Amino acid sequence: MSEQYHAIYEELGMDVALHEQMVQSIHEGFERCVLSQTGRPEGMAYFDSLVEAAHGSRVQEVLDHKAAGGAFIGTFCIYVPDEVAWALGVLPLALCGGTGFTVPYAEARMPRDICPLIKSTLGMAFSGCCPFGGIKDMAVGETTCDAKKKTWDVMAAWGINFHVMEVPQTKGERTAALWAAEVEEFRTRLEELSGRKLQADALTDAVRVMNRKRRALAELHAFRAEERPPISGTDVLVVTQGALVDDPERFSEHLEALNEELAERVTQGISPVAEGARRIMVGGSPAVMGNWKLHHLIETSGGVVVADESCTGTRYFEHLVPEIEDDVDAQLAAIADRYLQIDCACFSPNAERMENVVRLAQHYHVEGAIQYILQYCHGYNVEAINVAATLDEIGVPSLTIETDYSEEDAGQLRTRIEAFMEMAPAVR
Repeated sequence: MSEQYHAIYEELGMDVALHEQMVQSIHEGFERCVLSQTGRPEGMAYFDSLVEAAHGSRVQEVLDHKAAGGAFIGTFCIYVPDEVAWALGVLPLALCGGTGFTVPYAEARMPRDICPLIKSTLGMAFSGCCPFGGIKDMAVGETTCDAKKKTWDVMAAWGINFHVMEVPQTKGERTAALWAAEVEEFRTRLEELSGRKLQADALTDAVRVMNRKRRALAELHAFRAEERPPISGTDVLVVTQGALVDDPERFSEHLEALNEELAERVTQGISPVAEGARRIMVGGSPAVMGNWKLHHLIETSGGVVVADESCTGTRYFEHLVPEIEDDVDAQLAAIADRYLQIDCACFSPNAERMENVVRLAQHYHVEGAIQYILQYCHGYNVEAINVAATLDEIGVPSLTIETDYSEEDAGQLRTRIEAFMEMAPAVR
């Protein structure tokens, strides 16, 4: 898959042979879970290519950006405000790992009892499989869970230039001010990193670029409310995963073209979804690139995923940033306000998330909800109790699944999912 980039990998000091094994492992999972689908839109070809590009052409683009005088930061959460980075000529890219291949390399140096996303990400670095580790100018983390917070401490102790954004655990006037100060500090760090001063016109342009992407993603997800969606939930996940790593303007251009194709498919009654497929909402932990297991199991067990209540779903694109001009302070305040609306399980109480769960279930005509919990993701696992109770009040049954990135439990999960969908009442 990535042979043409071997010279770059070697120059970056990577383990080229092991990296090829990892890429092959990811590609095999992609073929099994995604490319095996039938009736896919033609416009998915571009988004399929992003899986390979993430460890190929995108690496070259980052190197070209740095050679032209730009900076590059690796991020680990959707709370990091990309608009500020883009406005300062800093390229942000999500570095979260979604493959089980690198987990053992992290478990040799870190506790085993932490979430697979953290282990997969760190395992890429420890194994020499991450092409971005040696070229990032700074890593940016946040405080959405204890495992992440302590991991950032360890990485900083290893000499990595690391910036941590303090995400408050409650929402109110006092904590909103704390978060606004965190966004301001992030701006200061990036100004130092880039050697530039944040300008209002550049920030306005960056907001428009990100809002364009959010609008395109919102339009894509809106098609899922159709009685027979023109695209599978697995393919929507692939698109949203790509949004975290691709150039935003190029991504938006291709997504807008896909949306046009989907609108035509609706007009013509074309759908890859079988008649009578159970409409399922997946919520909870994110499913980052490399991880398509749950969606594949649902959609090959008589269901269709019509909503993703996660950071690789609605949390990523909902809420636009007001496009204010000529006032950096007002722009930063608007950006901080938008990102604080994300309803992560780190917040307590989290009535906002319960309201959004109900809204999504009703809008997408959901017949059942599957709460996807990565192992040791305690916030979403405990909050699943309140989510299940909230859904029960509106007559939507739910199933909580705790799993990791391996395929070892696939058969057991399929059995549970099939049994759940047999009992889920039809609402159409």
